[in-house]
Amino acid sequence: MSKKEYKVMIVAGEPSGDKHGASLVRALEQARPEVSFEFFGSAGPAMRLAGVKPVVKADDLAIVGVPEIARALPMFLKAFGDLKKAAKKLKPDVVVLVDFPDFNLRLAKALKKQGLTVVYYISPQLWAWRRYRAETIRKYVDLLLTILPFEADWYAERGINHVEFVGNPLAAEVSPRSSREEFRRAHGFDDEKPLIALLPGSRHKEISKILPELLAAASLIEKKASDTQFVLAFTDERRQRELTEAEHILPKKGISMPSRLTAVFGKTYDALNAADVAAVTSGTATLETAIIGTPMVMVYKGSNLNYLMLRPLINVEHFCLVNLIAGERVVKELVQHDLTPDAVSAEIRRLLKPEANMEMKQRLADVREKLGPGGASQRAAEAILRLIG
Repeated sequence: MSKKEYKVMIVAGEPSGDKHGASLVRALEQARPEVSFEFFGSAGPAMRLAGVKPVVKADDLAIVGVPEIARALPMFLKAFGDLKKAAKKLKPDVVVLVDFPDFNLRLAKALKKQGLTVVYYISPQLWAWRRYRAETIRKYVDLLLTILPFEADWYAERGINHVEFVGNPLAAEVSPRSSREEFRRAHGFDDEKPLIALLPGSRHKEISKILPELLAAASLIEKKASDTQFVLAFTDERRQRELTEAEHILPKKGISMPSRLTAVFGKTYDALNAADVAAVTSGTATLETAIIGTPMVMVYKGSNLNYLMLRPLINVEHFCLVNLIAGERVVKELVQHDLTPDAVSAEIRRLLKPEANMEMKQRLADVREKLGPGGASQRAAEAILRLIG
């Protein structure tokens, strides 16, 4: 007998979505080894490696900021058109849209009008802003798979019930490769002295705004506690240029670089695991830090134009994902004008005190419990396969 065949169109647009999309592709294949899958769509490097044929390269779509997106509008329109044409020609059994809401919600409407079955994996954060978009989910999405525990209830309150919480993929994926002692020894850190991790983000725009503030804060901390050590964790070596820029900017402002600072690349989980406290840029990294269990302060700073345009649209009490899941302020949030070296320094020094440090570790453990067990990709795959029979 010939294998049953499924065509799956999968669309991601950012590095995190590309990673989750690749895990989902592998989970689908593992869940139904008797099925021959054909995957195509918008794929980044991880999805391409997993076997997704790229109609569009997701690498080109990962743009942040209103002015930046406006300038890239012709590219987005072409990608949108190419994906619509591919869907019409290849007629997939199911379309899986991964995060990337500004693009994917429009695509859901267009593809549903073609008569296709549409699944949305990783709910757009409508509870935070643009709540009116829930109507798009109601009309044009057949199944919404969420990864945050409160989202299914939020949709149910609005009469949208084709929603399933599958757990958070990070619950199983966040795992340091080396122990605290191994990491400290490998990078020349004293195991008896406090180590602070600095996570300035993953995109040039945010790093250029946030990194100088974190380095200035580190310099202030070092002046008050000379034995403090710092590890600066970047996602990859391409971020070295932002560090070089900051090293030139700070002296012009009369700020010296901290003397005991080491930069690492692609070792963020290990750095967090070895650190006593962390300053972490808002986003998925705060959840990763919570899973590892490192007390933190959340930081964020973008261009003033973006902040002025977007802040009035945000409807939630907390910026930090950890606080949203906890339903209370567990992690201090320093956003935009509140992000100053003095403020970061004060909160890190507070968290270095044993009582405050232990209290936050306990509260982060509660948040980690709410994320659910590992296996989100497998549960998402099973839900998709049930939908398409």
